[in-house]
Amino acid sequence: MGGHVTGAAGALADELPGWVTLLRAPNPGPMTLDGTNTWVLRAPGAEHAIVVDPGPADEAHLTAIAAHAPVGFVLITHGHPDHTEGAARLSELLGGTHVLAVDPAHTIGGEPLTEPGESFGGFGLAIDLLNTPGHTADSVCFLVAHGDERVVLTGDTILGRGTTVVAHPDGHLGDYLSSLELLSTYRGVPALPGHGPALADCGAAAEFYLAHRRARLDQVRAAVAEGATTAPEVVAKVYADVDRSLWWAAEWSVRAQLEYLGVEQP
Repeated sequence: MGGHVTGAAGALADELPGWVTLLRAPNPGPMTLDGTNTWVLRAPGAEHAIVVDPGPADEAHLTAIAAHAPVGFVLITHGHPDHTEGAARLSELLGGTHVLAVDPAHTIGGEPLTEPGESFGGFGLAIDLLNTPGHTADSVCFLVAHGDERVVLTGDTILGRGTTVVAHPDGHLGDYLSSLELLSTYRGVPALPGHGPALADCGAAAEFYLAHRRARLDQVRAAVAEGATTAPEVVAKVYADVDRSLWWAAEWSVRAQLEYLGVEQP
């Protein structure tokens, strides 16, 4: 779910490992950018693929994913509908393939992903679960490796273009900043985001996001000091350059910022 900076968060990836395939869902919009990215990962020579984020319940998109069968399992980065709505139908198309998510509500056939730092995989790929709440409470990223090649699937924690919304009250800015600090350690590892193009350097993108968030916090502090007392008043000051049609989403982030700063809200 996109935010309010329109440029890329870092250099775009010139080339991705040959075992990575992007299938983009046909659901473009202000909050989904070009559409939801579904990533299909298949290690060289492996029979089974792994799918990350099935996307919306679009039959043509789900059929395109299912064409990559057999699929060992499906992973979910977080529970927003533009990433999960098609999961049950995809599992059906794949003959009951398990869908693994942090939230049991989005887990099908297997156990929820519950252990931060958990390593799992198979099918020729090694996967580390990175606990990265903030955009939502259930947001995770996946560090996936084959040999000496690594990628980080970032969901909506880092986007290929623009910044993400901290979806208050489910999202939490303090958690989000901690998650960005964790992702900043993956320097030189490509980021495969939930929306927008792939980025060359997950760590650099995370540092860009951290700088942006800190600058926004300074702007919110200044708006409060100037007398803004509600989230809509802060949005009008801080996000005056943003299309008003997106102010509702900006208000989510502002409420998260005010909570983080300890400002009581009506």
